[in-house]
Amino acid sequence: MDLEPFFNPSSVAIIGASREPRKFGHVIFKNFVESEFKGKTYPINPKAETILGLKAYPSLKDVPDELDLAVIAVPAPIVPSAIDECLSKKVKAAVIISGGFREVGEKGEKLEIEIKEKTEGSNLRIIGPNCIGVYDPASHVDTLFLPTYRLRRPRAGPIAFISQSGAFGSAVLDWAASQDIGISKFISIGNKIDVDEVDLLNYLVNDPLTSCITVYVESIRRGREFLKIASKVTESKPLIVLKGGITPEGAHAALSHTGSLAGSAKIYKGVLEQAGAMQAQTVDELFDYARVLAYQPLPKEQKGIAIVTNGGGFGVISADEVSKLGLKLANFSPETLKRLQEKLPDYAIPHNPLDLVGDADVERYRFALNAVSSDPNVGIVLVIVLLQTSYIESDVVDAITESQATYGKPTIVCTIGGEFTQMLVKMLEEDHIPSYVTPERAVNAINALIKYRKALEDKEKRRIG
Repeated sequence: MDLEPFFNPSSVAIIGASREPRKFGHVIFKNFVESEFKGKTYPINPKAETILGLKAYPSLKDVPDELDLAVIAVPAPIVPSAIDECLSKKVKAAVIISGGFREVGEKGEKLEIEIKEKTEGSNLRIIGPNCIGVYDPASHVDTLFLPTYRLRRPRAGPIAFISQSGAFGSAVLDWAASQDIGISKFISIGNKIDVDEVDLLNYLVNDPLTSCITVYVESIRRGREFLKIASKVTESKPLIVLKGGITPEGAHAALSHTGSLAGSAKIYKGVLEQAGAMQAQTVDELFDYARVLAYQPLPKEQKGIAIVTNGGGFGVISADEVSKLGLKLANFSPETLKRLQEKLPDYAIPHNPLDLVGDADVERYRFALNAVSSDPNVGIVLVIVLLQTSYIESDVVDAITESQATYGKPTIVCTIGGEFTQMLVKMLEEDHIPSYVTPERAVNAINALIKYRKALEDKEKRRIG
């Protein structure tokens, strides 16, 4: 709970708030002033009387109220004195946006050591330095120094995102907003002078707004504690990790980026597997996994995958990918085959993959989805729907969501196309049906569901045994 002031502060001070629109301190202050943030916001600038129409204060000691959070956006050499003010004012949390610390060498490292010595034994928690801090769409805390017209903020959703890299995190946030992916909390941790991924996992495991946690990390200093909390997290929430610095070249880059020693890729892989966490290899995988794990139930039994499509080629590619990943297609029961053969046109393919062919309309999809979803041999349903045909209307979304709600089986969609397709994809996402643009990505997401279920089963076996 000592991290709560980062996400739900009742008062915030921006140290380094500026009248100059291009400066980070101005952008951050503007984020709070022009958003729906319910708390009080105080600009700290000894050379300004007002900023954006609000009274500016020379220092924290001049602020008349208590402060929960301070956002520090001043040059690195001045940060230690800003920390002194935070300690004197008994501020609960601070985000140090400023760079110029351990990542630049010995001089910057000495500044970090100085800050650590000042805060040792205090109640002040720190995120950063060398970070962009926190974005919380529920409370409207937004310490990102990138203007909203350049970096769109994602809507509220169930996926938390921790990133050691601010630049990587900001780019992914912008992408997530464009893909209509909802975020519960975003935290850029930078050099991790205090708060790290272990602290944040301890917080997020109990966060009611978060149902899935994603992490981009270049190094983990507290390996044993990470394994312990990651194991606890995965018992109730999926955890997906994208590890940077897995090659010698990447490890060297990580050292100059956040001053981090990246460590052995094999060790990280083993730790994540032991904890029951999923390891993503790409940014696409990070959120492909997150969306399916956040939105869809786990398959209850080791049943097969049913593929329903109106494009035979996409069905073939999906079947290939199922085989490549060592998964299995469902064998439809005799009863299901009979239903399909009686109702579908003679030129449809009633076996799995179930090809409804190009003239399939919404009612054909609705019938087929109900038939395969009710089959006891089917554990997961992959719906491939090419929306360019004139037979398909927007109510195909209802057919898909109703089938998933009725039978409770994980349902994933694969579709690709322009404006009409994207409109329907957004409708699906709003109904918590994840959609993917290629069969490979859709089947890989299904594999994540199966792997997470297996990880939970393995942990249960170890606990019993």
